[in-house]
Amino acid sequence: MLEPATDLNPTICRRLLVTYLIERLPRPNNPALEEVTGWPRRTIQDVIAKGLPGHGTRVEFVQQGVRNNDGYYALKDWGSIDARWVRAHLADIARVLELAPERIPAPE
Repeated sequence: MLEPATDLNPTICRRLLVTYLIERLPRPNNPALEEVTGWPRRTIQDVIAKGLPGHGTRVEFVQQGVRNNDGYYALKDWGSIDARWVRAHLADIARVLELAPERIPAPE
């Protein structure tokens, strides 16, 4: 078991947080994810397109409207990520990523 939050890998933490936010936010599109994390659009897109599939995590884009970017992400499968662990360690994940924990919506 990991003791201090510094033992957590920031790259993995980004993947965990994005997965959690896609599940938790009402319409998790790029602007919504950028607002919570403060990260650039490209970072978020790279995590979703390249980082999450390596964990078996399935995210789909739900198209709404006529423009290609009208819509939101939907989490279909957490894959190898333990959702309960992520929810229980959100404060640690936030610390590793240097985000204020209050920026992250609490689990239901």
